[in-house]
Amino acid sequence: MKRSSERFLCTHTGSLPRPQQLIRDMYAKEEGVPVDAKALAEHIRAAVAEMVGKQIEAGVDIVNDGEMSKPSYATYIKDRLAGFGGESIPVTTYQDLKDFPGLHHKVFGDPGRSRRKTPACNTAVAPRDTQAAKTDAANLTAALAGKTYTEGFMSAASPGVVSLFFHNGFYKTHEAYLEAIAEAMRPEYESIAAAGLVLQLDCPDLAMGRHIQFGDLDLKEFRKNAALHIAALNHATRNIPAERLRLHLCWGNYEGPHHCDVAIADVIDLVFTARPQAISFEAANPRHAHEWKVFETAKLPEGKILIPGVLESKSNFIEHPELVAQRLGRYAELVGRENVIAGSDCGYGTWVGQAAVDPQVVWAKMAAMAEGCRIATRRFWP
Repeated sequence: MKRSSERFLCTHTGSLPRPQQLIRDMYAKEEGVPVDAKALAEHIRAAVAEMVGKQIEAGVDIVNDGEMSKPSYATYIKDRLAGFGGESIPVTTYQDLKDFPGLHHKVFGDPGRSRRKTPACNTAVAPRDTQAAKTDAANLTAALAGKTYTEGFMSAASPGVVSLFFHNGFYKTHEAYLEAIAEAMRPEYESIAAAGLVLQLDCPDLAMGRHIQFGDLDLKEFRKNAALHIAALNHATRNIPAERLRLHLCWGNYEGPHHCDVAIADVIDLVFTARPQAISFEAANPRHAHEWKVFETAKLPEGKILIPGVLESKSNFIEHPELVAQRLGRYAELVGRENVIAGSDCGYGTWVGQAAVDPQVVWAKMAAMAEGCRIATRRFWP
């Protein structure tokens, strides 16, 4: 994985706004309407090429496919793994929304979120479509050909987040369920790495899981569950070098109170035990922007890289480049300039059709991030 060795690099979390034609295709597919497979594949390839071009134009260094082929960062696995044929049992509330029924309706009424399908596990989990990840990697590799960029990455659901969204109705224990998911996801992880791309493991289960699935657990018990999830992730990626891995820690990409979020100080020591070299996390939104101070005492392990969010993912405000530079500077002063890469709090298209941030604003925000990196670079590489 590339470091900020000569200047501050910038990246983002993963999902990007999808073109309207692709949104229509994906809605139809999710709702069981017949979709021409060849036309859909072409629309995905074209969308990936468009997203790569827009990222590079905005000044993003470490780019991806925007998750164009996926209905969401986690629920796509139902199309790639066997074992999920049960009744869909979606998450219907978050701890922080219980006291705000109007906001609850707004969050869960999102056209993307309301369409997601999460069929329960009702038989043994196993790989079913191992070609899909290879196709995704090939689409990104083709789109990157001849372009000027620093590195490519692709996202994949972690074993823990799959267990968070897909109800276990088959395995006797949560541990057994995690182990099965980890082994079933391993071919996808290894396909991405084999394509020469950095693999990002999406791990909202290590933070968001506290106020969704495990809201009735005390912190000690939640940490115990988080440790199990990390062990499953480490096992699933055992054949991939740590420097080809990054992890995204997330408290949920929705505009809510977030006052029930677990503090990063209460989980960062566990997150540091995960194999991925880099850790991407929310650091710009009003609930977590103050947590940079945690790294005054939480020592960054040797070789690790931080990717703090310097852009909010739910606001149409365009961050001032000077603010981006200030945010980067705080982390660089604490952990070293070479150990910091600029990122976004979360994705801009977490679910197909989700559009909290106007697509044109997304690219303006990323351009502001790139400019902020240049400002910070002048200060830290005089």
